[in-house]
Amino acid sequence: MSQAIAYSTEMPMPARADDDLVARLARGEAGAVAQVYDAHHAALRVFARRLIGDDGVAEDLVHDTFVALPSAMRGFRGDASIRTFLMSIAVNRARKHIRSATRRRAAMARYAEQPTAAIAGPDNDVARQQLAEALYRALDALPHDQRVAFVLCEVDELTSVAAARVIGCPEETVRTRLFHARKKLRARLEAEGVR
Repeated sequence: MSQAIAYSTEMPMPARADDDLVARLARGEAGAVAQVYDAHHAALRVFARRLIGDDGVAEDLVHDTFVALPSAMRGFRGDASIRTFLMSIAVNRARKHIRSATRRRAAMARYAEQPTAAIAGPDNDVARQQLAEALYRALDALPHDQRVAFVLCEVDELTSVAAARVIGCPEETVRTRLFHARKKLRARLEAEGVR
């Protein structure tokens, strides 16, 4: 017998009030978005936290969801409550967050497991973890376009041609971004004492 977590997805409001609110949201009225925010922000934040597992990212996801709400209302059919609709927007937006966090953790775990000459002895696991954390910090400091090129080519092991297709730019641009990313990562890691 499977157990499911029950979420209260219904907000008791008269149908006419819902219709008016939906129409105001579809017009992008700030007051309507604020009304929905006041009524559903806390529940959506709890849901996002459970979905993502990180408070900061969950709050970003909630923000993204409310920003997207007026344009998403075009797809609202009226067969669910507004809270349920908000959760579906959050789920769709969370895919990006979850995929990137999962890939990043997996790549860093693979990197941390690789043997290196500089890391030897009984403190091997601790040193690898420290190296992985240093690499995280260095990646976080890269400009977005260089980080994307590095992750696609070095972590996901795509060719520069395939990465160019993903990014939608010329192959030479990918190679240039990758060159600069490697250079900045190397300098940042050396500054932290990682050789």
